[in-house]
Amino acid sequence: MDRDPDVTKFIPGPWNDPEKHERFLRNRIENSLGDGLGYWSIFPRDRPGQFLGWILLIPYDGSGPEIEIGWRLNRLSWGKGYATEAAKPIVEHAFEALRLSRIVADINPGNIPSMRVAEKIGLKYIGDDHHGGTPCKSYLMTIEDFTQPSSG
Repeated sequence: MDRDPDVTKFIPGPWNDPEKHERFLRNRIENSLGDGLGYWSIFPRDRPGQFLGWILLIPYDGSGPEIEIGWRLNRLSWGKGYATEAAKPIVEHAFEALRLSRIVADINPGNIPSMRVAEKIGLKYIGDDHHGGTPCKSYLMTIEDFTQPSSG
């Protein structure tokens, strides 16, 4: 999935350097991200052996202190609602099980489908920012947003 340039187009990372990519993956796999945090793989109900992608709930940029939610799916899974469906229980986990006060997501301004997912799961656009020197749209969801969603 990381080798597909369409999948990683909006996500900076060591995707084209095999050694750096392996170190990046090993770091994420071998180091604890915190209790209840991590990556959740997505598989379709009707084909449980087919990997579609993942949802993450991790310290922002791997170090925090904010906790970010994110998703990445292989291209064959795009536009089918998998990201939204898979992210909703992770939002519930963040606020109900972990009792986080807030979660964040920074999304590349060109990644319209990802912004739609963020909004569908209840994150609110809070402004333009920069992440690693790249412009982004910042999203936020607080526990109050989760427990008292707006009717609009």
